[in-house]
Amino acid sequence: MTDRPDIADCPDAATFRQWYYLKSELMDFARKQGPQTSGEKFDIADRIAYFLDHGTPPPKAKRAKVTSTFDWSTAALSDDTAITDSYRNGQNVRRYFTQHIPQFAFSIRLMDWMKANTGKTLADAVVVAKQIAADKQAGIKEPDQPHNQYNAYTRAYVEPCPDGTQAEMRALWAARREKRGPYVYDPADLDLVRGKK
Repeated sequence: MTDRPDIADCPDAATFRQWYYLKSELMDFARKQGPQTSGEKFDIADRIAYFLDHGTPPPKAKRAKVTSTFDWSTAALSDDTAITDSYRNGQNVRRYFTQHIPQFAFSIRLMDWMKANTGKTLADAVVVAKQIAADKQAGIKEPDQPHNQYNAYTRAYVEPCPDGTQAEMRALWAARREKRGPYVYDPADLDLVRGKK
């Protein structure tokens, strides 16, 4: 049984932000009440929080206009290719990086760097990607993104629970998200699922 209120029953943003809601729940509420449903989960949550405090959807944010027409999915890429504001990950970009880093994999850190460094070249990006790969090889973990509570919670669970299972982790997360936040792993959370056995 959950203590969690429906979004519509939250009197204000402060109450709303104490609870975990799935993106589908946020979108359902936003569709009925008027806030935009586009964007990432936390974009929608921010709009709902504004709505709960003001009674109206927030003003629509103006998107930054993309000025480049460079097509990252089809253009020939070289070390001298400049990173543009139209940058997108894709197979073409992956092929380029794989020529320089055989075990290449996209990461949030690299994607954020690419978005923040228009004007630099793909050769510069390779240097960064190699450093990210070296950090991963050395066991340095990428910081959890604040919007990805599930991944942060999972990482925090795995280290002290080497005997834990994926099924237990999923059951634990499902039980934990029904309780008031914050959604940071605590060993006492194990009682939510192990105590039921």
